[in-house]
Amino acid sequence: MLTRLRSLVHHLNHAKMSTAAGVVHNANVACCTIPPVRSDYKPKGTYKPYGGFDKAYFAGPEKPGKLALVCVFDIFGFKPQTLQGADILAKELNAQVILPDFFEGDEPWPLDKFPPKTPEDKKKLQEWFGGFANPKNHVPKLNAVGKAVKEDGAEFVVAYGYCWGGKVVIVAGTQPDTPFDAVSIVHPAMLSVDDAAKLNIPLGIFISNDEPKDEYEKIVQTMSKKPFASKNDYRHFDSFHGFAAARANLDDPDNKAKYEELYRTLIKFVKNASA
Repeated sequence: MLTRLRSLVHHLNHAKMSTAAGVVHNANVACCTIPPVRSDYKPKGTYKPYGGFDKAYFAGPEKPGKLALVCVFDIFGFKPQTLQGADILAKELNAQVILPDFFEGDEPWPLDKFPPKTPEDKKKLQEWFGGFANPKNHVPKLNAVGKAVKEDGAEFVVAYGYCWGGKVVIVAGTQPDTPFDAVSIVHPAMLSVDDAAKLNIPLGIFISNDEPKDEYEKIVQTMSKKPFASKNDYRHFDSFHGFAAARANLDDPDNKAKYEELYRTLIKFVKNASA
């Protein structure tokens, strides 16, 4: 059953879709169907206003050192597994990690409407992706946080994002005035080689089984031709979309192992990019 579902996901991910329910802005079926998982993890960081946001999660040192990271979460917002990832990165890299609340002014997608089951709810989800959650709306906000971190003293700032947040991050990295020195995208939605072609900073791209592998391979090929190719990192994890963020089931041994390996890989990428 799982094999058949993944086959369907891959088929639909390759399609440019528009349906009777309306235009499809996010064609990653797994992103639009796999729900988040409950977690009892108690985050170690704190919240405070920052960079134009009323609320941002801070992990690690109170002041940024040479290295800092800014995260864009998935469509479920501040979930324990995502905050746990920030805590891991902050500890292992001895770096300040910031997660701004990108859904200020709206809200994360409501759990009682996910996955959407009716044509009306499916249409509303796609309208949300094309409206408030359109990645281009959040790129200036992400860049503003990156600039604030630089002004606070960080010399090397990495942006990383999950799923929907991966699209925000990679587009931010393509901007001529980007404050980021490297970007990483984890099981990213809306994957496009066109974004990679515009990047002039290192990229860490870590996909699952539910992202289009052909687009991933095009991105790897494109990035391998950049002058900073040795700073890039790529990996295809044998897991599902969301395994390292809100959808992670850390009570499952395989998911936990893949989750831990993802963060080890992301740490390695950051260290190499910033060396």
